[in-house]
Amino acid sequence: MTVDHEPVPGWSEPSAAERLAVLRSVRTVAMVGVSAKPERPSNFVATYLLSSSTDYDVFFVNPAFDEILGKPCYASLADLPVKPDLVDVFRRLEDVAGVADEAVEVGATVFWTQFGLWSVDAAQRALAGRLKVVMDRCLKVEHARFHGGLHLAGFDTGVIDSRRRRA
Repeated sequence: MTVDHEPVPGWSEPSAAERLAVLRSVRTVAMVGVSAKPERPSNFVATYLLSSSTDYDVFFVNPAFDEILGKPCYASLADLPVKPDLVDVFRRLEDVAGVADEAVEVGATVFWTQFGLWSVDAAQRALAGRLKVVMDRCLKVEHARFHGGLHLAGFDTGVIDSRRRRA
């Protein structure tokens, strides 16, 4: 299903090859707006990114929590102990442009928004700061798509054939 989005002047959605190149180029991921609630999509993505499925260094940004999934939470991108390569956004649409400004200020290289987040303003701010932009895509889904971990249930089951197992 294709969703029509308002175009972003001077930018086009990255191709699959370009998204794969982005995923291969980053080492540190800052998740802005990650939730401590296991039922929230951001928590599911965080769990995946912390698993052995990826080798990213993952940092959480949410001033409402001290810790999520056993990792410290930071109040802002500026408070992180490292410069994030990729900023993955799980915030309300009205907050996304401000996160783009923060991503530029800390020197990130990629600005990524999750499903449902499309902001022309945020994209233009990130592009003006020379960041690569990916919008309305799930980082977990994209990583799994390219690394063999995508399954209907959302994770790698380890099953490599369709034959029924014998008891």
